[in-house]
Amino acid sequence: MTLTERFPLYWRLMRLDKPIGILLLLWPTLWGLWVAAEGFPPLHVLAIFVLGTVLMRSAGCVINDYADRDFDGHVERTRTRPLATGAVGTREALWLAAGLSLAAFVLILPLPALVLWLSVPALFLAGSYPFTKRFLAIPQAYLGVAFGFGIPMAFAAVRGEVPAIAWLMLAANVFWAVAYDTEYAMVDRPDDLKIGIRTSAITFGRFDVAAVMLCYAAAFALLAVSGTAAGRGPVFFAGLAVAGGIALYHYTLIRGRERAPCFKAFLHNNWVGAAIFVGLVADYLLFG
Repeated sequence: MTLTERFPLYWRLMRLDKPIGILLLLWPTLWGLWVAAEGFPPLHVLAIFVLGTVLMRSAGCVINDYADRDFDGHVERTRTRPLATGAVGTREALWLAAGLSLAAFVLILPLPALVLWLSVPALFLAGSYPFTKRFLAIPQAYLGVAFGFGIPMAFAAVRGEVPAIAWLMLAANVFWAVAYDTEYAMVDRPDDLKIGIRTSAITFGRFDVAAVMLCYAAAFALLAVSGTAAGRGPVFFAGLAVAGGIALYHYTLIRGRERAPCFKAFLHNNWVGAAIFVGLVADYLLFG
């Protein structure tokens, strides 16, 4: 089979047919860029981070499927993934992940040295997350660090330093990630219990819905503190309030613990991130 013929398999392996992961990784990165630049960031920095987000999420998906190749065939939602079916080989997948990671690293070479240093733990987090499901009770928290690491990297790129507010925003992202990925894990809980994978949905047990809502509350509270520290005005907080309203809607979706509504709630988190970002951009435009 030629490379052209295999490309659709790689496309699916990188999950480019399902952009929700890119968006959930991109929104906090954009928050970080706007706060770091106190408005619209340098165009070349914005372009590098957007493209880098796509590359690293794609690499992370490949590594995730490599790590879960022996499990995905037993899970209803993942049984047709290319590595699970054998359509793509393991060595082939590792080469693809390495190529994507290398491309992302080359992309950040024009940025300050601190960004290059931060890319090392960022790569480690992205590559190791899939394996944490074997031993961490709440691997979603680890995912939150991995998905939010674009925030300190954004500050490093724009300001050449990583101030305390960057870590505060990263902490907010950890809580947000635990909320939305627990919704995601609630979809697979019956299968995960059978195969022995650990997730927050299993760890929280019958308190899963309450835990999701508390994590949303913690995320929004930390973002409110971050916004105050950044001198943001009413438009930012209006965007945060809209995000809170969306989270309350998620409660109506997940309280029954049914697969389809829980998955809908997970996908809907794109609008949570977007609402916060729109409020942040509009606030800087109106109040500087």
